[in-house]
Amino acid sequence: MAGPPPPWACTAVLLCALSLSGAIEIPMDPSIQNELSQPPTITKQSVKDHIVDPRDNILIECEAKGNPAPSFHWTRNSKFFNIAKDPRVSMRRRSGTLVIDFRSGGRPEEYEGEYQCFARNKFGTALSNRIRLQVSKSPLWPKENLDPVVVQEGAPLTLQCNPPPGLPSPVIFWMSSSMEPITQDKRVSQGHNGDLYFSNVMLQDMQTDYSCNARFHFTHTIQQKNPFNLKVLTNHPYNDSSLRNHPDMYSARGVAERTPSFMYPQGTASSQMVLRGMDLLLECIASGVPTPDIAWYKKGGDLPSDKAKFENFNKALRITNVSEEDSGEYFCLASNKMGSIRHTISVRVKAAPYWLDEPKNLILAPGEDGRLVCRANGNPKPTVQWMVNGEPLQSAPPNPNREVAGDTIIFRDTQISSRAVYQCNTSNEHGYLLANAFVSVLDVPPRMLSPRNQLIRVILYNRTRLDCPFFGSPIPTLRWFKNGQGSNLDGGNYHVYENGSLEIKMIRKEDQGIYTCVATNILGKAENQVRLEVKDPTRIYRMPEDQVAKRGTTVQLECRVKHDPSLKLAVSWLKDDEPLYISNRMKKEEDSLTIFGVAERDQGSYTCVASTELDQDLAKAYLTVLADQATPTNRLAALPKGRPDRPRDLELTDLAERSVRLTWIPGDDNNSPITDYVVQFEEDQFQPGVWHDHSKFPGSVNSAVLRLSPYVNYQFRVIAINEVGSSHPSLPSERYRTSGAPPESNPSDVKGEGSRKNNMEITWTPMNATSAFGPNLRYIVKWRRRETREAWNNVTVWGSRYVVGQTPVYVPYEIRVQAENDFGKGPEPDTVIGYSGEDYPRAAPTDVKIRVLNSTAISLQWNRVYSDTVQGQLREYRAYYWRESSLLKNLWVSQKRQQAGFPGDRLRGVVSRLFPYSNYKLEMVVVNGRGDGPRSETKEFTTPEGVPSAPRRFRVRQPNLETINLEWDHPEHPNGILIGYTLKYVAFNGTKVGKQIVENFSPNQTKFTVQRADPVSRYRFSLSARTQVGSGEAVTEESPAPPNEATPTAAPPTSPPTTVGVPGTVSSTDAPATTATTEATTVPTVPPVAPTTAATTEATATTASTAATTTESPAATRTEIRESAYTNNQADIATQGWFIGLMCAVALLVLILLIVCFIKRSRGGKYPVREKKDVPLGPEDPKEEDGSFDYSDEDNKPLQGSQTSLDGTIKQQESDDSLVDYGEGGEGQFNEDGSFIGQYTVKKDKEETEGNESSEATSPVNAIYSLA
Repeated sequence: MAGPPPPWACTAVLLCALSLSGAIEIPMDPSIQNELSQPPTITKQSVKDHIVDPRDNILIECEAKGNPAPSFHWTRNSKFFNIAKDPRVSMRRRSGTLVIDFRSGGRPEEYEGEYQCFARNKFGTALSNRIRLQVSKSPLWPKENLDPVVVQEGAPLTLQCNPPPGLPSPVIFWMSSSMEPITQDKRVSQGHNGDLYFSNVMLQDMQTDYSCNARFHFTHTIQQKNPFNLKVLTNHPYNDSSLRNHPDMYSARGVAERTPSFMYPQGTASSQMVLRGMDLLLECIASGVPTPDIAWYKKGGDLPSDKAKFENFNKALRITNVSEEDSGEYFCLASNKMGSIRHTISVRVKAAPYWLDEPKNLILAPGEDGRLVCRANGNPKPTVQWMVNGEPLQSAPPNPNREVAGDTIIFRDTQISSRAVYQCNTSNEHGYLLANAFVSVLDVPPRMLSPRNQLIRVILYNRTRLDCPFFGSPIPTLRWFKNGQGSNLDGGNYHVYENGSLEIKMIRKEDQGIYTCVATNILGKAENQVRLEVKDPTRIYRMPEDQVAKRGTTVQLECRVKHDPSLKLAVSWLKDDEPLYISNRMKKEEDSLTIFGVAERDQGSYTCVASTELDQDLAKAYLTVLADQATPTNRLAALPKGRPDRPRDLELTDLAERSVRLTWIPGDDNNSPITDYVVQFEEDQFQPGVWHDHSKFPGSVNSAVLRLSPYVNYQFRVIAINEVGSSHPSLPSERYRTSGAPPESNPSDVKGEGSRKNNMEITWTPMNATSAFGPNLRYIVKWRRRETREAWNNVTVWGSRYVVGQTPVYVPYEIRVQAENDFGKGPEPDTVIGYSGEDYPRAAPTDVKIRVLNSTAISLQWNRVYSDTVQGQLREYRAYYWRESSLLKNLWVSQKRQQAGFPGDRLRGVVSRLFPYSNYKLEMVVVNGRGDGPRSETKEFTTPEGVPSAPRRFRVRQPNLETINLEWDHPEHPNGILIGYTLKYVAFNGTKVGKQIVENFSPNQTKFTVQRADPVSRYRFSLSARTQVGSGEAVTEESPAPPNEATPTAAPPTSPPTTVGVPGTVSSTDAPATTATTEATTVPTVPPVAPTTAATTEATATTASTAATTTESPAATRTEIRESAYTNNQADIATQGWFIGLMCAVALLVLILLIVCFIKRSRGGKYPVREKKDVPLGPEDPKEEDGSFDYSDEDNKPLQGSQTSLDGTIKQQESDDSLVDYGEGGEGQFNEDGSFIGQYTVKKDKEETEGNESSEATSPVNAIYSLA
């Protein structure tokens, strides 16, 4: 047996493969893209089966890019298509897209055929797919007179649809002639061919007729066949509904029971062929009495549970995304209690060609090698045909540098003359695939892609990267130099990346200077310079301190900053991590923030932010605000607490190799005991100036033994902590260096990942100063291919990264990283598995199948790509989709691409949140860590109609008391063809709700007027739009409410108040109340005012007017008056001249009436009257200052209608009632001449006298009652 090949042989094969697959990547820089010559590439084309709407102009898309820009020509049915000879045909500018215009006449059917687009420039010719153009057809149903179908009850029946052949095929559904859907179940159902099958006919089937309907996709029309009428002959003429679900329904109706027999398919066996990736639909429909049950089985195995789905009441079996393993024999079993029967279906799975390796564009330098691979599979096995510039390769001029080996073309020692576009056409009897891939040979001297002489400013001790992007063919080599020195910068503190970037791991002052990058290839060289300036860091050296302040005092927070003088400094403040608003109680200065009159809201954390354009520093302090407190119970509680003072006088004793004793003197605790001490250290080798926490000790100690690491130059400081906060750090101690030792650990977080497709970057977290244990810390890096048993490769590195070059794409490696210093090596490291770099995936998902789930979601299924084509870790399958157009004409849609990812090795997924009633396009890619692979064939799908969104801008206006006007705009998203609007409205008055009324409108109607049946009630409207699918989201509005409408409030039954009825108002109470009504003639409408609330009355009278009031006893709850539920016109008549004159006349008449009344009733009282009666009433004095009359009664007796308290005393009451209540209310009660014509009818029974119409004897209202 032959042994394995020697290692050198494997290496030779690997190098050969790499050299053949190498290619140059063109940068995305527009200046490079526009200057480099490039053969044509097809970027957009119509689908292979292009079905167009005969009502629209025909558009056949073909777009391409190239340099120079390509020209286009077409063939039709494999012959040159002369566009210039046909006036209807034109080609878009700078595009190959054909436009066939029928506005001036012509028949679209004349242009059916097979079209192919050619894009050509001087470097080659690219081809589109062969596009088969077909015009959509929706022929009319032939007219026919159908005789009634006579059938015996219990017999099977098939109603044939035979729809007219359309393109694409119409959607079939059955309805009655009155457009009611036919109820389907396992007895009555529609087959896949559109026929309606009755397993057995029952008498109830005569209750409707049956009409077959065909809906055509492009024209959106539905054609209806003449209906079938059934005449069922029966032995039981009465259709007793109680027998419908009876277990012996058939025998009860005298129907003979029968064993099952198949209505479709006929016979006992049939065969079916399906293409890979399509859906397999198997159907069995059986007759019998009782109705048979259908079950499905696969011979020699189980049904694929993840892909199989039962439909049409188990009469159909659908297997999605069929693959070769789904071939075989399936059988359906129909059974009832009388017996069973089976039908066997032999399924054969074939496959149209699908890609295994699609050819990619190849860009090479002169003299380089490369290859084009075109590998596809199918059943039967597809044949591969190569073409160059659209011509068969056999008839092309011979090229000695080109070798064809089946599905691969190998190029060796390519030259400029090798540029061309190659086509791979792979086909079998079920379809074909056509791919273009160009070979471009570039001969470009090096050039720099970044601006020249850039200035880079960095902060001291930071890590930085200087970029030097370049391009050239052949790929140039790059070197860096500093200040014109001849030595190349690489290694130590410098690292050069393959893309030309120079990394400086830790910036020092001496790194400042001018850096030059030089790119060189055989055609020349190019260089660029970068000037590096090193700036001092920004540091806050006087930080704000935690403070405790009493309310009302002044607080100052310090923030002093040191920064590089060449940088602009900005100091800002945050409060509780949010930007601080500087109010007038605050003063912000350059080095402090002062808060005057501290309040509780000022408590919180304050952060000083010192920033320049390059860096920033933060310092935080907490302000505690104490509220005023009572005298403390002890002396300590009275003293303010503060942060402790810093510890002092640090001393190191008991010096040892791995330990030292640190002693310190505590500072003042400032009335708050110290709880903890934190010891920090700093070392001057790896991170000078940076302090780290070492350990923490209780506040009761001031000396501790510290454990130390080897070879560290320590310096210590101590921080004290109490409940208020932390002290400032102490002054540092003297330094102490421990002796060295070999490392006791190795670096952590070791990883191996590729930064490019042919390398592996090994990284780790470097060890810090306390784990280095000695000088010259370095790392021994080892690696080898996993499971190859080859020798370990190793290298010594001083940084934290090493790049292994010339690796295969995405292969596993074993990695070890071991620490070493001048005292020795660390322990044996653990082995970590890493992977070399990933390349872009080479294959796209195939057989992408789309199934529309509903109007906003689709289900995707695809075939997984082969693992060797992923060329990395499969992250996800990703779908890119965009909305191409809406099925609604003239509706603009956004064609922004969206994406949906399906992580892992999945074969299906769901894309949701789509727009209904739209045309979409979709492509799928494989995604690994490098990025997207090639895109799959563009798929098109259409989402069905959905329910529309809510109508926009629904307005409800009420111009008068009789009508309400409604207006609305069309929905923003119709989501289908609007068939109308539905308006539902209901009247309501408080808790009372009327009957709902429903109105349906046409889709063009956007206005409606409601005639009010009840001027008191309000209305609630709900409006929604409708499509064929149903009603969408409703928008709800209510008719306007009067501004003085109040909610009725129930009053307790004790002492029910009397409510004086006012037109336009409604009084509500739970207890029975006597109501005095007033009738008045109509006066001009007055805008409604605030509702009048019942209140107690004092013996007052305004100089403006006096009106009837509503009163109640002191124990009674107030009665609120609610305005009627309608809205008056909101015209402001208070400024109208006629209204002002009318009010003045009314006021004068009322005043005269009051004077006459008081004179008649006078018993010696005094009547001081305000001199200026038109002065507004003031709230200070309820008698004199409000302009009221003062009347005293000698007998101190309550008059009729007064209100008496429980103890017999007369309670004075206040009254807010005025002219506003009755003169400016919803309905006026004064004539145009100003006379008061209202009549108040007062019942003088005992009950009213005792409690219902109470008022003081001096009330002017009672005077009016008495005159009335």
